Parts: sequence; structure tokens; C-alpha cells
Amino acid sequence: MTDGNRAGAEERAGTARGQIFGEQEERILARLAALDPDLMRYVRDFAYDTVYERPGLDLKTKELVASALLVSLGSPTELRTHLRGALRAGATEAEVREVLLLCVPYLGFPRVVAAFTQLQALLDARQAGQEKTPTREE
Repeated sequence: MTDGNRAGAEERAGTARGQIFGEQEERILARLAALDPDLMRYVRDFAYDTVYERPGLDLKTKELVASALLVSLGSPTELRTHLRGALRAGATEAEVREVLLLCVPYLGFPRVVAAFTQLQALLDARQAGQEKTPTREE
């Protein structure tokens, strides 16, 4: 990694987007850009660089709320990104599990079982070393 790329990565790590996506950022943005470059820019610039940077809620809370909302939408790929983001933002596994369980009376068991499937896959990948666990420096 060049000094310029390293500086850019360190700068992004200080943003909500960088904290949520971590090492997955390039892959996630490339996937969105492959669907449509304007869509990628809207997601990056509005959702993450504008809405997520608003004051009022800490990033952990924002990610827990986003996770619950994505359970309601039945969006497994995006849910996994935000479950990862919640953990990266400091949520404990127990907190994530409680948020998912809170969804049961509102969204039903099928959505929540699917959400727990995503969480378990993420936790299994972390345990196998396929998902990097963030450190305080990240």
C-alpha cells in the first residue's frame, strides 16, 4: 500500500462508512458500482457520508437500528454488512442478539430466524479467521 493509499484508508477509517465497512469497503462499493455507478455514489455520499455522519446517535446505536430495519426489509446481504458494522462499532454479541429478538413480536419468527442465520454466519466466519475482528486502532 502506498503512503497515499494508506493515508486515504486511515482517513476513511475515521468515518462512519470506514468503521462500518472496514476492510470490506472496496468490495462493497465495487459491488454497488457494478450494479450502477450512480447508485453506489448515492449510497456512499448520502447514506453514509451524510446521514450516518449526523450527530445525535452514536454509531453503535445507528448500526443496531439499521440492523433492525434491515430485518424488517428481509435484506440479508445488507443485514450482514450492518451486523458486522454494529460489532465493529462496539456492540456486543449479546446486544446484537437482543436487538434481533426484539424484532420477533413486530416482524415475526421467519424474518428473525433469517437474521440469526446471518449473524451466525458472520460469527462463524470470524471464528474461522475469515472475518477480521476490529481492534481499537481501527
